[in-house]
Amino acid sequence: MTELTETLELKLVEPNAHKHRKLCETKQAYQDALEAAFNANCTSQSAANDVVVNYDLSGYAKNALKKYVPQLCGGSYDAKELHDDHPVRFTNEGPKLDHKPQNAIEWYVKIPHHDDYHLWLPAQSNPEHREWLEALHVGDAKMGECRLFNRDGEWYFHIVATRDVEERETSSAETPIGVDIGEASLLTVCHRDERGSPTAPNLWNDEGKTVRQLRETYFTATRRLQKRGSERITESYGDELWRHIDHILHTVTSEVVAYADQFENPVLVLEDLTHIRENMDYGAFMNRRLHGWGFAKMHAQIRYKAAEKGIRVETVNPAYTSKTCHCCGEQGYRPKQATFKCSNSACWVSEYQADVNAALNIADRYLSGESHSREYTSGDDSAEEGGRLTVPQDSQADADTQQETLGTYAS
Repeated sequence: MTELTETLELKLVEPNAHKHRKLCETKQAYQDALEAAFNANCTSQSAANDVVVNYDLSGYAKNALKKYVPQLCGGSYDAKELHDDHPVRFTNEGPKLDHKPQNAIEWYVKIPHHDDYHLWLPAQSNPEHREWLEALHVGDAKMGECRLFNRDGEWYFHIVATRDVEERETSSAETPIGVDIGEASLLTVCHRDERGSPTAPNLWNDEGKTVRQLRETYFTATRRLQKRGSERITESYGDELWRHIDHILHTVTSEVVAYADQFENPVLVLEDLTHIRENMDYGAFMNRRLHGWGFAKMHAQIRYKAAEKGIRVETVNPAYTSKTCHCCGEQGYRPKQATFKCSNSACWVSEYQADVNAALNIADRYLSGESHSREYTSGDDSAEEGGRLTVPQDSQADADTQQETLGTYAS
């Protein structure tokens, strides 16, 4: 096993006046405690504790300071460099991460203010860190030290994360496995054997149907509840339903990786997310909910779970994979969602399972040499539509202050 470490960056989304003030208070208290402990030349944790214990900080920030200050005092650190650019450090017991896939802003982070008060804030993630955040959220990665800092007027939160991955012995012969993400079958995998024949397809049809029904139920019910002004009921109902969906996605993506793990030198081939929406269009609102989080979420889960098994993941352009015959390469059509028909009369494929056909085309594009790193666009992760469907609650919020400073993400 090999341990991987990554620093995950989250940008806090426009804290309202109340939360901005609390963040500033935490930053200032930390800076004051840091300077006092450094000036007292605290070369041990016990000495640092005697100083920082008097400051209005959470125990998680104080514990981080007790470890950090002796490192500064014991080295060649210049006191003149001790300015306000030092991030606020927290030990890993305090901060928490929450995922709300039904919201436009999916990620929320809990930041300790002092021992009996913490803040929940929505946060935008670096797209390259999505699979790490997924692993961290479900406990497949470990959270280390966390840091809060302000950069050019914007608040950021960094999480040091670690996870173990297997070292896999590889041979020259690869087994590319195409992965098709669809609406009828949630996921479909298939590959070719040594003779080039399609073999061992696996479709998650029932799971796709269940997720589709849960989504439709959620959006229908929440629209009705919101019209009645039942915001709290909407939030409670949505949390339970989306946890169910989340469980299904994690189960299915784990099974996809287990499927790949049985073959010699497997390579999971995914569709490039840049083109993922081409086959389904339910309008801007539904597309954001169905595709914006769902496909990216499954990609992220497959990627980090495959990495833990030492399985490589590649991406290809999926354009026309669902409308091209995997046998002759001619364009065909889909008279039904799950059926592909080849238009070439000379081809032996007259009718084929559409999702399996697409998975084979995805694998074939990797075999033909087309493979590229996952591409990211700026995306639509704005703080607008859907951003406050469900928000974790701050602890011991001052009701009067909250009313005066109530913003988009206030509790």
